[in-house]
Amino acid sequence: MKWNSKKNLSNHLSECPGRRMFFMDESRFGTHSKIGHGWFKTGQRSCVKMKLGFQNFYVYSSVEPNSGETFTLILPNVNTDMLNLYLQEMSRQFADDKIILVMDGAGWHRSRQLNLPANISIIHLPPYSPELNPVERFWQQLKRITIRNKIYDSIDELEVAVCAAIHDFTPERIAQICAIN
Repeated sequence: MKWNSKKNLSNHLSECPGRRMFFMDESRFGTHSKIGHGWFKTGQRSCVKMKLGFQNFYVYSSVEPNSGETFTLILPNVNTDMLNLYLQEMSRQFADDKIILVMDGAGWHRSRQLNLPANISIIHLPPYSPELNPVERFWQQLKRITIRNKIYDSIDELEVAVCAAIHDFTPERIAQICAIN
């Protein structure tokens, strides 16, 4: 199954009866501050605090755009071992479902050491097409809420904030953000 546009992608969703289609990706969250746009008084110099840091973790998340259902894990790295762990946990969470997992072509997504559970099959997006992956819009919202113009004293504090923000997203809100049609 291949596609190269949102229209084709929408058609494929209806071609998979009896299967659930999730879109998956990983995103890095770290202690290095991200400065965003802001409103400031004209003629006055504004000071925006920032922190340099190199500690990070990765959020692995899959979204089902139509229902807004998600499956998320926070893991220390992006590699085949971590993806295998993610797939096993997702398989357990959705043990009664057949899942099509759509993801980009990162090296660890195509590894020969990838252990696919029986109830999950993978489809890869075309190269350089993040606009076809609805979970990218989820990352934008999550990062806007958790890291833009914010400073965290520790990686643990950031992880708590990310977990709280993820928990606050309702399926309805995720479906709104990640809608394909």
